[in-house]
Amino acid sequence: MEAQHLHGKPQAEGEWSTGFCDCFSDCGNCCITCWCPCITFGQVAEIVDQGSTTCVTAGALYTLISCFTGCGCLYSCCYRGKMRAQYNIGGNDCGDCLKHFFCELCALTQQYRELKNRGYDVKLGWAGNAQIQQNQGVAMGAPAFQGGMTR
Repeated sequence: MEAQHLHGKPQAEGEWSTGFCDCFSDCGNCCITCWCPCITFGQVAEIVDQGSTTCVTAGALYTLISCFTGCGCLYSCCYRGKMRAQYNIGGNDCGDCLKHFFCELCALTQQYRELKNRGYDVKLGWAGNAQIQQNQGVAMGAPAFQGGMTR
């Protein structure tokens, strides 16, 4: 069973759970994203990549790309596409790029809210959410590896 079906309230097929400009519905995240978007991006990337990318790695790469090219939005729009594919949300790559280019902060906060509304505690990251699910007896994403040799 996939993780996206185990969290939160069911969403309407093909739609985001919140509007693009609903930034102020989560004022805490809105402020963090406004002052340091690399944090929100890193948190989103870690959950979307199911822990294969850490928050720190994604946030640092986002910051480097933004500082040296001014185009961190190109990196973050890729994650919007990944998220849409994971949750079967309508849209296209061109729309993703335009949203991130013209209003990066609204796009990042919408992605953060989407994960939050799907039951993730985004601040805990992938491992923290996996631990909570394990404690509740629910499998998340890929099955856990059982170490040791058997005959």
